[in-house]
Order: sequence, then C-alpha cells, then structure tokens
Amino acid sequence: MRRLNAVITGIAAKVPDYILTNKELSTIVDTSDEWIMTRVGIRERRILKDEGQGISVLGTSAVKELLTKTNTVPEEVDAVIFATSTPDHILPSAAAIVAENNGIKNAFCFDMEVACSGFVYGLEICSSLIRTGKYKKIILLAGDKMSSITNYKDRTTCPLFGDAAGAVMIEPTEENTGVMDAELHSDGVGYLPLQVKAGGSKYPATHETVGDAQHTVYQDGRVVFKHAVLRMAEVSLNIMQRNSLSVDDVDWLVPHQANMRIIDAVIDRTGLPREKVMINIERYGNTSAGTIPLCLWEWEPELKKGDNIILVAFGAGFSWGSVFLKWGYNGTANDNR
Repeated sequence: MRRLNAVITGIAAKVPDYILTNKELSTIVDTSDEWIMTRVGIRERRILKDEGQGISVLGTSAVKELLTKTNTVPEEVDAVIFATSTPDHILPSAAAIVAENNGIKNAFCFDMEVACSGFVYGLEICSSLIRTGKYKKIILLAGDKMSSITNYKDRTTCPLFGDAAGAVMIEPTEENTGVMDAELHSDGVGYLPLQVKAGGSKYPATHETVGDAQHTVYQDGRVVFKHAVLRMAEVSLNIMQRNSLSVDDVDWLVPHQANMRIIDAVIDRTGLPREKVMINIERYGNTSAGTIPLCLWEWEPELKKGDNIILVAFGAGFSWGSVFLKWGYNGTANDNR
C-alpha cells in the first residue's frame, strides 16, 4: 500500500470589510503613509471593528464557504483545528465555536497557538493525522484578530497588523500531491523580544496590566528582524535541498507576510525570482497565522495540480518552519484578487 499523503482539496478565507488605511492611521498615532511604506510595505489592513466579534466570526464565514466549495456536508468532517493566538475566549476553543456555527457535530475540535507559524505547524499535525488512515476530512483554520492585541499608541507596531482567517480542507490521497515534507523549529530565546506579557496565568488581568498596555503585542523589532530573516531563509533552503528542488523546480514561495523588508531579504537569500513569490502584505498587513492561507486563497486561480510550493513562516516563541507542498488541484477562476 502506498503512503497516504495529506492534500489540500479546497481553500477559503474571510477578511473584514473595514479598511484601515495609513492615512487614517496617521490621525490616530504619529506616523505617515511614507513612513509605513518605507519601513514595512503596508498601505492598508482589514479590521474587525464591530463590538463583540472575535476571530470565530471570520473563521465561521471561511468554513461555510469551504464546505460549499468542496461539496462537503458538515457531518463528514472529522476534525477542526484552529491555529490562532487570539481565540474568542480562553475557553471554549474558537475551533469548537466555528464547528457549532457550521453544524459540524461529528468532529473533535481544538485550538493551537504558534503565533505566525500556526499554519505550517498545523499542516504537519493534519498530515500526521491523515497518515494514520483514521481521518478522511480535516479542516485547518488559521487566522487572528490582531487588532484585539494591538497597541494603537505604539507607532512601531500598530501599522503592522490586520485581521483575517483562512481555512483549508485536508483529505487523504495516494497520489504524489499534498504535504511532502516539513521542517519545524522553536527557540525560547524569543520569549522576551516578541510577546504579549499579560492575560495568561503568569500575569492575569489587573487594572495595572490593562493600563500599562501589557495585553498588546510588544516586540524588539531589530532582534525579531534578524532572527526572522536568518531562520526563514535557512529553513526554506533546507527543505529545498532535502527534496532536491532547484530554484527552477519551485513554482511558488509563500512567505509569512510579516514585513516587506523581511520578505525581500528571504527572496534575496533563496535566489527565487520575485514573480514566483506570493505577496499581498501591502493590502492586508500582518494577519499572523492567517497570512499564508490568505495568499494561497488569493492565488488559487493560478495554481495547478502538482505545483511545487514552499511555505515558510516565523513567529513568536521563536517558532519557525517550512512546508514543501504539492498542490492538489487546478485552480478555477474566482474574484479573490
């Protein structure tokens, strides 16, 4: 019997309607369109503004579309896994909320938190589940409501982040498609340079932690940039070499959309031509775990069955990783872009 591979058979995504432009942001904090574009390459980002709406709102819409696109009835879904750092609640899981909202009753559901690396980590988990032969349809969601943990008084971080969620259907195949290889890493050196200090069990919410903005993202930009460039380039090259993939063999590189300067540096170090790199950071910003599925969703019409795709991400922890993916179907025309 041939080895089962985990293949993506459909993708959907959801972004909020509200667009926060650099011009509007400059009325909130001391910044400008020129300053933001020069440093991070982001012109606008989508924000989930309505009160009482968490990431499950975007996840629910993405999964509803995914079920329709893949002709899947809710009862067929075996598992729902949500890679997010901004669940609606500490408990229950956002995955369980999304499943309930879509009538998915036969699945086990859980959230996983690896910040911006969530989608690549999630693919490895789903691949392992598929290869047991026990599970036939798994939904992997990835996304964040980053606006809920953004300090809009901090000009160094608030231009970066937007809100989005993506969802993929993952099924078994004996064909030479799907998740072919993955390389994942973590290093606790990233504990202090990139974190949300309060809100967990170590520093529960108090008037002081809220007043000091300790429930929002803090990062040491120089440290994060240095590690992100080094690790993303390194792991991309590793997975290409391990699978005997030359630059010509790779159809697409999909880097985490953290910062345009980081993306440019990874392009330079891998030697891949820019036309093979998916980039949409200018319009959506950094949506954390949501950036890679958001790119795949936008470029879906251009993807062909068998395309060699390298996914690469870097996030808090530090966590980073790369996945070698062979696309599972020919894309069809849509209005994603």
